[in-house]
Amino acid sequence: MIYLSHFELHMEHIEITWPDFEKVELRVGTILEVLDFPQARKPAYKVKADFGAFGTKWTSAQITKHYTKEELVGRQIVGVINFPKKQIATFMSEFLLTGFPDENGDIVLTSLGLNVPNGSKMT
Repeated sequence: MIYLSHFELHMEHIEITWPDFEKVELRVGTILEVLDFPQARKPAYKVKADFGAFGTKWTSAQITKHYTKEELVGRQIVGVINFPKKQIATFMSEFLLTGFPDENGDIVLTSLGLNVPNGSKMT
């Protein structure tokens, strides 16, 4: 059975052009550090990732249901690195960690089948 969130059921299908997609900097990074984030409204971690030539960046991620801090360190992830920085409670988020909601709405991280160099762009 496929579950769709309320948002997905009411979302319009909006077509974009190839140049629109090319503007999104979906890059691979390796998680270096994960900290608790008790100031967040919903359970979350602070996550630091290495994006190669694009440097190290921090984000806040609500991924505590499926992942422990220890198992995240060393994992490659996909992040959007060209959004503006965003203030989340007392913390400045520098990238968006990508994932998909499961049937309960908890986030499952976007994953890679094999390791690739940090900073690689999704094509």
